Amino acid sequence: MLIQSLAGLPSFLFYFATAIGLLVLFVAAYIFITPYQEIALIRAGNAAAAAGLGGAILGFVLPLASAIAHSVSLLDMAVWGLVALLIQLLAYGVSRLLLPNLARNIPAGHIASGVFVGILSLAIGILNAACMTY
Repeated sequence: MLIQSLAGLPSFLFYFATAIGLLVLFVAAYIFITPYQEIALIRAGNAAAAAGLGGAILGFVLPLASAIAHSVSLLDMAVWGLVALLIQLLAYGVSRLLLPNLARNIPAGHIASGVFVGILSLAIGILNAACMTY
């Protein structure tokens, strides 16, 4: 019985490792395109940076989870994970258009700007995940 239960373990490990790799790639890309240092700001207690990055991570992980659940292969999941990554980076670009002072507001700790970026990222991620079910 235990052997049957663990039969899917190799697939789980491959999907999980790929998902973690995509998450690391997303966070690195997101941090690269933003004009401020989220990690340093978060370490300094900046709630705006934490809300923005946290929302972006959740906004990416939701469609990634959908891609995992609906993919037909590991490659299929990885391709749709990359699509989710690109869409989330575009969502940040949209937030920069909507809030032209974002590059100053986040480092200054304007929580409203960070929350807006986080919620926009999350909303786009939910839509992205839903669209991946078809």
